[in-house]
Amino acid sequence: MGEGSGLGLSHKRVTERREKEEMAQEIRVRDLMVPLEEYATVSEDATLYEAVVALEEAQMRFDKRKDPHRAILVLNKEGKVVGKLSQHDVIRGLEPKYDRIGDFKGSSRMGFSPEFIRSLLKNYGLWEKPLHEICRKASEVKVKDIYYTPTKGEFVKEDDTLNTAIHQLIVGHHQSLLVLRGQDVVGILRLSDVFREVCRLIKECKI
Repeated sequence: MGEGSGLGLSHKRVTERREKEEMAQEIRVRDLMVPLEEYATVSEDATLYEAVVALEEAQMRFDKRKDPHRAILVLNKEGKVVGKLSQHDVIRGLEPKYDRIGDFKGSSRMGFSPEFIRSLLKNYGLWEKPLHEICRKASEVKVKDIYYTPTKGEFVKEDDTLNTAIHQLIVGHHQSLLVLRGQDVVGILRLSDVFREVCRLIKECKI
């Protein structure tokens, strides 16, 4: 094969790579989002028990080829999304003493020593009985007292490009983004679905 053929092959690969990049640029958030009606939702006045049941029911209806839901969307009386209830929130909700410590979200990325973590467990009397009283707590704890209110950086428009959404996910270390149509939340874009799409594009590359 001559030098010209090698250059031609190289040019072809560059062209294919550009086509892949353009394809990724054209993918919109609406193409990958999970519609609100397919996601787990619960009223802010519901109990923790009702939230867990709602999550399980949504999992049973959801496409088994996709990753299961890892959060529950919280609705107000008007049916509007006002927050998220993550797996972390559900478990933390069983131990109300964490409210005395504060929020670890910002500082936890810096890392804590094992000694410091154990000292919190002892000094605040954490997890002495919550699992023994799990039924009572699940029926008493209200979703409105433990759900997480998303920040401005956790919303994305349904017409935004996948590149824009990926940037928000990475910079904010988010597991998902709420998808807007106008002022209304119409779906959720999950990191797991974005990752699957990125892997699909990579596997289609001719390297």
